[in-house]
Amino acid sequence: MQLGNFSVSLNVKDIQASKQFYEALGFSVFGGDIDQNWLILKNGNATIGLFQGMFDKNILTFNPGWNSNAEALDSFTDVRELQNQLKKKGIKLDLEANEKTTGPASFMLNDPDGNPILIDQHL
Repeated sequence: MQLGNFSVSLNVKDIQASKQFYEALGFSVFGGDIDQNWLILKNGNATIGLFQGMFDKNILTFNPGWNSNAEALDSFTDVRELQNQLKKKGIKLDLEANEKTTGPASFMLNDPDGNPILIDQHL
């Protein structure tokens, strides 16, 4: 099962302080809008998102259809198919994608320790 490009979305208290900290670790801004309290940073293939005031916990994020530079892949498993595969395995989903649609969609689940996982397709 290929879930897509992986990143960690961090719930931060001070986006400016977090940006400076991760830049000191070698990350650079790749996307986002600091005025809207969110940034995407990269260091090689490592990607982190900084989000201030948007959610309660850090989130593991997978993006079907994207490579590590947020570029579209020629082929990938659609988020709705991934959702169906997990449901057939008996995995409980907290939020489901509408299976009657195509294109961008997402679903969410939690691992056994309560860590949120977002499968978020932008294509």
